[in-house]
Amino acid sequence: MAATGSRSDQDDAQLTAGYAAYQRGEVAAALELFERAAEGASPRLRSAALINAASMADELGEHRRSVSLFRAALAELPDDAAHQRPAALVNLSQALQHLGELDAAQEALEQAREQLADDADQGFLRVACLLSLTAVALHRQQWARAAELATESLGVTERFAPELVGHPLVNLAASSFEIGRHELALDFARQGLAAFVAAGEEAAVAETRQNLAIMLVRAGHYDEAEEPLRAGRQFFDRAGLGHRSAIGAKTAGFLAEGRGELATARSSYQQALDYFDATGAVLDAADVRLRLATVACAEGDLTRGEELLAASFAVYSAHGLGMHCAQLDYWHAELLRTAIEQAPQPDPELLARAVDLAVPAALAIDAVRHTLPNGNQREHWHRAVAEPAMRLAFHCAALSGDGELVADLIDSQCAGTTLDLAAFRDTAAPTLEFQLIDPTVVERPTTPALQLGNALADVAAAAGVPVAPPPRLVSSGRIVLSTFITHAEERYGRRVRDERVITL
Repeated sequence: MAATGSRSDQDDAQLTAGYAAYQRGEVAAALELFERAAEGASPRLRSAALINAASMADELGEHRRSVSLFRAALAELPDDAAHQRPAALVNLSQALQHLGELDAAQEALEQAREQLADDADQGFLRVACLLSLTAVALHRQQWARAAELATESLGVTERFAPELVGHPLVNLAASSFEIGRHELALDFARQGLAAFVAAGEEAAVAETRQNLAIMLVRAGHYDEAEEPLRAGRQFFDRAGLGHRSAIGAKTAGFLAEGRGELATARSSYQQALDYFDATGAVLDAADVRLRLATVACAEGDLTRGEELLAASFAVYSAHGLGMHCAQLDYWHAELLRTAIEQAPQPDPELLARAVDLAVPAALAIDAVRHTLPNGNQREHWHRAVAEPAMRLAFHCAALSGDGELVADLIDSQCAGTTLDLAAFRDTAAPTLEFQLIDPTVVERPTTPALQLGNALADVAAAAGVPVAPPPRLVSSGRIVLSTFITHAEERYGRRVRDERVITL
């Protein structure tokens, strides 16, 4: 008995030491202590130690090691520790997301959500699960689902873990930004930052500052982005959190690129790429290669730029990220258009490639607005995202001298938007979007961090009227843009036109 008790005491001491090391920001030391605690421990303690070690490995960028440790813990989890399973699944999903394994991450989260459905005592974990599900939707650019999950998680967070309210706010910021609602997104992000500051969550403050900086850079507010980017990078560099530091380096590269400082941009991007490649963060690496491609093209090396774009496309395609592929094709076509216009004489081969990239990409990007639940979101997506892509398609078609294609694009754009009658048959009437975050509907705490701002009124005011994808148009006995529609749906794995056919 004495020997058993001594071993148990030793295991507890190592776990405690691991927690203390993590609190001090010594993540590598914590990983070592947790792995040591797992050796020869009782099943219950071993599972806890393995789960903690896996979390440390993920923070350090050792994502495959993290996945292996989580799966070992789940396989060995004893019956009397079954309550640990949902937490392990949620954390496993984080590591899988870093590796770009979104299907596996989704599966782990759905398992966790099912196990948590009837567990009123694990409200905090329900919040974490919803936040991770939102992250997967954001990765997949499923903006409507991301906003829905972020809204749901906001309500659950306010009920079970109000100190974490910053997380759903930041997710609402991300989903809003990506559909072109930049001011609303920045408002959400700043509210999230204020909530984390009020809660004293230093790591979350740093991450939100970094995310805010990314949005500010993408919106062209370069000077305003400098301070949150600097503060975030300082925290992550000091804490040795390599993944977030690499994201900071990527953002610094984007900032330098926006200012035309190409050598600085290339250096920062390469620093980030080296880290992502070394740790297996394939989606992050693909994002950085895309940025390096724009730098290469700006420096006149179109061949190198296209090699980098092809590498990124292959990764996005392999992971089922069709909208990433469409947006990459749009940017690729834009780079080709620039090269064509800078050349002394138009290159017919480049022109043909630009058209073949720009038109399917524009059709796919434009079709996204028909998946968004309300008119405000659709209008912002059209103006900020789809319209520039369609404008490029028109420009490339005109440069190529293809009058029929230009006419087809005009007909396609003039077809308008139709209501989704099937959706109306399934619901009694349109409902207000984002009801949970309408301050006139929900009673909420009065702490300063939870005063959610006037921007929410604009979101709550939009009625959700479902619309159908655009129909296929027939002109002179042929389906308009038929070849491009088929190519887009095959290349991106997304529907861009309805099966309905309308004769012009």
